[in-house]
Amino acid sequence: MAVNETDGCLLLDSFLEKYYLSTMYSLEFIVGLTGNTVVVFGYIFCLKNWKSGNIYLFNLSLSDLLFLCTLPVLVRSYSSPWAKEIFCHSNRFLLHANMYTSVLFLTFISIDRYLLMKHPFREHLLQRRRTAIIVSVAVWIWVILELLPLIHFLTPIATASNSKCLDYASSGDPAESIIYSMFLTVAGFLIPLCVMCFFYVKMVKFLKNRSDQHNSSLTLEKPLFLVILAVVIFSLLFTPYHIMRNVRLASRIPAWNVSVCTQHIINAVYIITRPIAFLNSAINPVFYFLMGDHFREMLMAKIRQLLNRKRTNMENSNTGKQGTQRATSLG
Repeated sequence: MAVNETDGCLLLDSFLEKYYLSTMYSLEFIVGLTGNTVVVFGYIFCLKNWKSGNIYLFNLSLSDLLFLCTLPVLVRSYSSPWAKEIFCHSNRFLLHANMYTSVLFLTFISIDRYLLMKHPFREHLLQRRRTAIIVSVAVWIWVILELLPLIHFLTPIATASNSKCLDYASSGDPAESIIYSMFLTVAGFLIPLCVMCFFYVKMVKFLKNRSDQHNSSLTLEKPLFLVILAVVIFSLLFTPYHIMRNVRLASRIPAWNVSVCTQHIINAVYIITRPIAFLNSAINPVFYFLMGDHFREMLMAKIRQLLNRKRTNMENSNTGKQGTQRATSLG
């Protein structure tokens, strides 16, 4: 009976990896690639006056695109176990880089939104484009340095005919990995999230004070919606993943004597949280439209301009053809 239960736990893991992960990552690739591509080209071809917030949002979209480009290989490795070590390591590295750069860039976006209300004429040092570029470069360097030890813990296991790309929490020495995982949880997720929440709370207080002075609550509607959206999304997406990653690592430590079936149940829950955490790549474009400085209007104006230009060219082409036909008939 115990063997059957263990087999059932093993089958649950395999089922979730083959069907759940493959499906979720495929959907995230399609939706995320579409949204972030629109954003990147929108910023490159439509935006003329780059501000600090635009620089952070553009870097956020680049981070998402780098991660999304690795998903097809990851989906293939889950649907039919196959992976080369270089693809496995690069995917896991970009996957975590996307997560922690997203948190950091959105943290600086929250600071930028608050400063924009306090200093609407952008006279603060942190609102300058040069500062935003320096901060963006520093974020990339920090995250890369922060994640370099991750390569040490990523060890794909070989099977008879192929290699399976293991996730971080399922590879390496769990006793060592959990220490590094806790560091990533605190430094890469909790501290930036607390900073983001701190500035959003300051934003709410500022808006409430301004609303009380003007005896109106209408100005609070959109900013408060953005505050709630950002905090709720990141709490729901990232918190379960970080909890289960550490629980998964702890369950693998031999000294804890966790049963094999319990380990696989924990791993199954951890598997469920993984694509949920990386939904941020598909959801982030929402912030470009809601938090960007007139990004939606700018993008729609460019689309209308292109459509009008195409219509004008077609009309001129038709007029030219009609003129040619008339001249031919007269001749």
